[in-house]
Amino acid sequence: MVNKRSLTVLLHIIGCIVFLALPVFLTPDFPRSLNIFSNRPTQRDLIAYALMVSFFYLNFFVLIPKLYVTKKYVSFFSIVLLCFLIISLTPSLFIPDNRRPEENFQPMPPPAVNNPNNTSPGPQDSLRRMPPEEMRRMPPPQQFNRYLFGVLHYLFIFIAIVFFTLILTINNRLKQSEKEKLQAELRYLKAQINPHFLFNTLNTIYSFAIERSAATATAVVKLSAMMRYIINDSGKDFVLLEQEVNYINDYIELQRMRFGNSIDLNFNIKGNTSGKMIAPLILIPFIENAFKYGINAEEVSLINIDVNIDDNQLQMIVENNKVKLAKALEERTGLGMANTKNRLQLVYPGKHILIVKDADKFYVSLTLNLE
Repeated sequence: MVNKRSLTVLLHIIGCIVFLALPVFLTPDFPRSLNIFSNRPTQRDLIAYALMVSFFYLNFFVLIPKLYVTKKYVSFFSIVLLCFLIISLTPSLFIPDNRRPEENFQPMPPPAVNNPNNTSPGPQDSLRRMPPEEMRRMPPPQQFNRYLFGVLHYLFIFIAIVFFTLILTINNRLKQSEKEKLQAELRYLKAQINPHFLFNTLNTIYSFAIERSAATATAVVKLSAMMRYIINDSGKDFVLLEQEVNYINDYIELQRMRFGNSIDLNFNIKGNTSGKMIAPLILIPFIENAFKYGINAEEVSLINIDVNIDDNQLQMIVENNKVKLAKALEERTGLGMANTKNRLQLVYPGKHILIVKDADKFYVSLTLNLE
């Protein structure tokens, strides 16, 4: 599979080849221009286009970042102008026109004069009207026009390259800013989630310690595994699905140890988890909400958690009874769900389906495309 960097390099190589082929195929001299070694105009164009390719990368990697972005506009435009002069003058220096000026010169027809004998003027009449010295001093019009056309042609392409590199730079900087903003938002959301997990787990172990339960040691081991996952792996963009599932298993086992038979808890995982990647801590908020806000000692507490993995698609369904909550708890629940939804939008844009139903039971269905 070709990675993004290799694809970018390949596109640059193809773009340079296509650009350098333009003087050969888009010239009035085609197909005579195919014989590059004998066609001087094509040779000059190839040199100019090769210099423009060099200027493109010089402008993109050096001039714009070092001068234009830092607002050193005088230096930037001075160097750009110097580059254009080099591009427009160098081809003619290396590949001069091998025709003599008088071969390109076509003298103007002689002006009409009174000819009483009604005879045609001869060559001697034209030469008599324009001295040879003056004729030699006149610039050959065709050669000058051809040179002017070439300079304007180079100028048009040169300006297009300058604007194209500016657009690319602005686009890359916008993408980089968006990426940095995305990473900052993810760090913010994770910072809100991780202390929440730790707080709940410590409460569970605290209750074991008060009761002097033999399960305290087991709970500490599971907490250690959870903390190791949070510290070492939660900062990554993606982790192995097996690690995320192990974290959920440890969390649920701690809740089983805490609540015992006081809740009806069903947890099932179907499918193959090996070799698949997932964003860390993306599933646990829905499970945590079911435990924290779906359990009440005065009511029947039911929690069902089903995780189904089919090829590269994961579906998790969490269902729990609705119990009476204090207003503060309800507000915190809404905040936690909002944070999780925001993170899903950032990490899995267009690759997830989240269904939340708040009826007789609280129902959450999350489908993720793990590709």
